[in-house]
Amino acid sequence: MPRFWIPSEKSARMLPKPMRELEDAIVRLLKQRPFYGHFLLQCRRRPYQGRKAVAVTLIDALPTLMVSPQHFALFSGGEQQALLEHLVKHILHLHPCRRNDRHPRLWDLACDLAINPGIDHLPTEAPRPERLKLAAGLAAEEYYDQLLLVPRLGDQLGDGTGDSAADSSGEQASDTSAATLEALQLHPLDDHQHWQEAERTPDSLSEQVVRQMVQSAWHKSGDEGAGDLRALIHSYLAPPTIPWQQILRQFIGSAGRVGKTATWKRTHRRFDQITPGIRKQQYLNLVIGIDVSDSTDTQTLRETFAKELLRIAQARQSRITVVYAGSRIQKIATFSGDPAVIDVFRGGGFTDLRPVFDYARQMQPRPAAIIYLTDGFGPAPPASDIPTLWVLSPEGQKPVTWGLELRLDNVLEAP
Repeated sequence: MPRFWIPSEKSARMLPKPMRELEDAIVRLLKQRPFYGHFLLQCRRRPYQGRKAVAVTLIDALPTLMVSPQHFALFSGGEQQALLEHLVKHILHLHPCRRNDRHPRLWDLACDLAINPGIDHLPTEAPRPERLKLAAGLAAEEYYDQLLLVPRLGDQLGDGTGDSAADSSGEQASDTSAATLEALQLHPLDDHQHWQEAERTPDSLSEQVVRQMVQSAWHKSGDEGAGDLRALIHSYLAPPTIPWQQILRQFIGSAGRVGKTATWKRTHRRFDQITPGIRKQQYLNLVIGIDVSDSTDTQTLRETFAKELLRIAQARQSRITVVYAGSRIQKIATFSGDPAVIDVFRGGGFTDLRPVFDYARQMQPRPAAIIYLTDGFGPAPPASDIPTLWVLSPEGQKPVTWGLELRLDNVLEAP
C-alpha cells in the first residue's frame, strides 16, 4: 500500500478513529522521549486534509500541528514517533521562519537534510544527506548552498540530469537545482506548504513563544528524552536577549486586526468609477488587565508599561479597554484614540485573574488580544481562545502554561 494512498469511503471506515493514532504516538513519546511529548502537548492542532501524513508551522507565533489521520495510520508506531520528532525539530530550529527569499523547494529539502540524520526509525523515503553525497551535521543554510550546486552533481548521482553549464547563480540556478531534485525523487518528509503562514509574525516573537514552550517541556520532562537536542535546548533555557519593549510591540502588531473602509482615492476593481474602492485599515482592539494587588501597585512599574503601550497604540486607530481587577473587577476605562495614562488604582488583597477574561469574552466586538499586567499569583482560566500576553512584575510568575510571557525585570532601566 503506498504511503500517500488516499483511502476510499469503504476503506476509511476501517481506519482508527480520527486522531487516535496521534494520541497514542504522543503517549509513547511521553514515556520514551518525555521532552518531545511535553512539547507536542503544548502545540495547537488544526484540521488537515493534505496528501502527506503530517505538517507543522507557526501561526501567530504559536506552533501548530497538522496530522492527516488516514495517512498517519499507514506508518508503523516507530515511524509515527519519528515523524513527530521531525516536526518538533523543525520548530525548535525555527525552520518555517528562516526561509526568507530563498527558493522554497530547495529550502524545504535543506531543512529536512539538516534534522533527519539525528532521528531513528524514519520512513525509508526520508531524504538524507548521503543520498546526495553530502556530509551530515550541517545547518539548513549550508545544505541550501550545497543544493544550489546539485545540477553539477546529477551525472555522478546516476540520474543523468547533470548540467555543468547551468548558471551558477540566481533564479535559473535555483530552478535547475529544484528540477534535478525532482528527478531524483527527493521530497521533504512532511508538508511545508503552510510555512508561509509563519512569515506573518516577527521571528523574535515566534522565538520567544518557542522559548517558553521549551522551558515548560524541559521542566516537566526532568531532562529526559532530549537526545541530541540538549545543546539547542540549553540555548533556549538561557535568559532572552530581546528587550521587553520589542516583544510588546511585536505582540500588538500581530494582534492588530485589518479592517476595510471605502475610499474614492482607489478605484474599485469590478465597478471602476461608479463605486468607491476598498482600503485596508489596521484596527487595534485590546483589553488591558491591571492587577491592583500590591505587587503591581507602583507608579514606576505601571507608568513605564503604559508609556510603551500607548506609544505603540498611537500609531494606528485603536480602542483600548483598561480593566482594573483584584478579586473582582473594580474599574473599567475605555479609550478611543490616544489615551493619556493608565492610572495607579489602589487595590490590594486577594487576586483572581479570571474576571478580566470573563469580561473580555462578553465584549462585542471581541478584543483581538488581552495584555495583563500582574504578578501572576491567583487563579486563572484553564484556557483562553483570545491571544494573551502576561506582563509580569519582577517577582511574578506565569500563572498558566498558555499565553506569552513578558517580564519587566529591567523596568527601571528601560529607556
